[in-house]
Amino acid sequence: MIEFKDVTKVYDSNGTHALDNVNIKIEDGEFVFVVGSSGAGKSTFLKLIMHEEKPTSGEVIVNGYSSATLKKKKVPYYRRTMGIVFQDFRIIPKMSVYDNVAFAMRVIGAKEKDIRKRVPYILQLVGLSKKARSMPNELSGGEQQRVSLARALVNNPKLIIADEPTGNVDPEMSHEIVDLLTKINNSGTTVVMVTHEHDLVRSFQRRVIVIQKGQVVSDTPDPTFAKFKAPAREEATDMFYYEEDVKQKNVSEVYNSLEEIADSTSDKEDESNKGGEE
Repeated sequence: MIEFKDVTKVYDSNGTHALDNVNIKIEDGEFVFVVGSSGAGKSTFLKLIMHEEKPTSGEVIVNGYSSATLKKKKVPYYRRTMGIVFQDFRIIPKMSVYDNVAFAMRVIGAKEKDIRKRVPYILQLVGLSKKARSMPNELSGGEQQRVSLARALVNNPKLIIADEPTGNVDPEMSHEIVDLLTKINNSGTTVVMVTHEHDLVRSFQRRVIVIQKGQVVSDTPDPTFAKFKAPAREEATDMFYYEEDVKQKNVSEVYNSLEEIADSTSDKEDESNKGGEE
């Protein structure tokens, strides 16, 4: 669950109220579109969910973690509960499609036998089985975005944050990406997607939160959610796992930026000399 309680975010540099007294609750299993004009506060909304920013006042609660009490050293554990899809893909150019997706499991110490099972399944799910050994520069924009989506999914997160995931792909691929997110949501995973593409919002008819000048000016509920609520995630794992399940606690780390992942790799390479990072 995601809850904003009287949340205000003011940036000291210019005194701008990026968010102003926002109160929102997103239930487990919902699919929510967040829309608004440029500078409306959508990015700040996501940053507060991801704990990239702290509210100036009020409280943000996500998957049981509160912005009021969450310590910096606990942020990596907090982010284990989510997968993040970026507009600019943020895939690693010198790694194959397979290794880009596997990397998200390797950096948190997943066993290779689990990676060999899990990654091909996720690549099949996003339609990239035949591209497993391709390099990023051999892929179209839509294929690169699906790699980003696969990496966000590979650790079976409770929550998917999608920040303009269709911004750099054509309309047909945009529809395919949101359709895939919808199928993932149907398994019980919560999806929060920022977009400016109103045609997509109209086509998929899910809950829509409109932010303007830092305030929620409209919150239209999903017409199907209350009546046909997604099943509990423990009853929907067949979509994500083979018969012999990968233990969630061993493969749940999702980093919120490529830079953090790359830094982790460098740390592991130097571990024998330096003793590793914290």
